[in-house]
Amino acid sequence: MAATYFLRYLMERPLVDLPPAELPEGFVWVPWSDNLLETHAEVLYESFAGELDSVVFPSLGSREGCRRVMSNIANSIFFVPEATWMVATEDMSCMCGTIQGARASDVMGAIQNLGVVPQFRHLGLGRALLLKALHGFRDCGFQRAMLEVTAENEPAVRLYEAVGFKIARVKRRPASSGEF
Repeated sequence: MAATYFLRYLMERPLVDLPPAELPEGFVWVPWSDNLLETHAEVLYESFAGELDSVVFPSLGSREGCRRVMSNIANSIFFVPEATWMVATEDMSCMCGTIQGARASDVMGAIQNLGVVPQFRHLGLGRALLLKALHGFRDCGFQRAMLEVTAENEPAVRLYEAVGFKIARVKRRPASSGEF
């Protein structure tokens, strides 16, 4: 049986000339807190379950897998809380999106996951989350940011390019290759 491979873009952006991270009316920022790990995991699951990236990274397709992903990120020495955020409705009744940041090197921050719950897509929350994380990296002294995206995820690729990311490398990743 032949393996299925996905093209992944490694994209980078310098952390200069960043537009402001602005949320649409009716939404608020939720900064990282250790007691929100489970909430981040649930928003991650709601954002990725049934999506292409849950095939590429099966851990994103289950609640338990998303808990492991968030735990691994938050407990890593490379975790950057200043680049890790959620967006909620103004009344805090719904968490709508999440992003996590990590240190890739002394000068490079790495976006780990950016997810927006389906019913809140196309409102600008993904762009706002991405910019908030980039500002967090810059405030921590990083000079550049990087991320990986599945090439077939065209809306995500368009978002990253619109915010100034450029493709630095292309690689192939086998489908269902296990944990994130």
